[in-house]
Amino acid sequence: MRIRIVDAFTDRPFTGNPAGVLILDTGPFPDDTWLQRVAREVNLSETAFAHPLEPGGEADWALRWFTPATEVDMCGHATLATAHVLRTAGLATGLIRFAARCGVLGATAHDDGGLTLDFPTSSLTPVAIPDGVSAALGAAPVSVHDTASHIGDLLVELADERTVRELTPDIRSLEALSRRGVVVTAAAEDPDRGYDFVSRGFFPGVGIDEDPVTGSAHTALAPFWSARLGRDELTGLQGSVRTGLVRTSLRGARTLLTGHAVTVIDGELLAAP
Repeated sequence: MRIRIVDAFTDRPFTGNPAGVLILDTGPFPDDTWLQRVAREVNLSETAFAHPLEPGGEADWALRWFTPATEVDMCGHATLATAHVLRTAGLATGLIRFAARCGVLGATAHDDGGLTLDFPTSSLTPVAIPDGVSAALGAAPVSVHDTASHIGDLLVELADERTVRELTPDIRSLEALSRRGVVVTAAAEDPDRGYDFVSRGFFPGVGIDEDPVTGSAHTALAPFWSARLGRDELTGLQGSVRTGLVRTSLRGARTLLTGHAVTVIDGELLAAP
């Protein structure tokens, strides 16, 4: 069984967010225990499993995502990685439709090698700063929004880009604050550098202390920053060590996420289900 490791939201190896991708035969999916064991063995933020669906339905491929600890409802970078594999392997062209836990997701390839994902826009509910957030982050929030009905994160606005980049949070304390994780963000200090806002994502609730580039979080970051900056087309930089760029386009109930991907490992998984 063939397995690829793909760096997503980047066009350079060893940057962006790496994801494992396994393209399976026509369903059903293998046993959940096996899927989780593979994800634990791959030991990346996410491992994606996809299999083709019968023609004529609302989607072309079934898609699931697992961290080393659990299955998740939505993942942007592993969806981008899966679409990249399907396209480069000649298994799909044009619009690719995925049936996932969070609904039907789309992926469209561009001539420059980029891919655009079509995801649901996150809800954003302003909340009072929860007890313990400042201490866990080591920084004072400007505002806090809850995305509990969508991706389950707290979106925390910080004072400036430098604060986001230099943050050294108490990961174990963050784990108690949100169902999935905490995303911190600030406006770009210099938009002429090619991005409008910066973010970082911490998801200890699903076994990921810090995610290199979180596509799903940008379904909340897009409406948050579009409302503040007055533009629907933005670019976000996730300021992890690996770093990566996500271009966002707000379309009401849907958010388009655009980025590149590059395959860095193409091998064989010997432990079949």
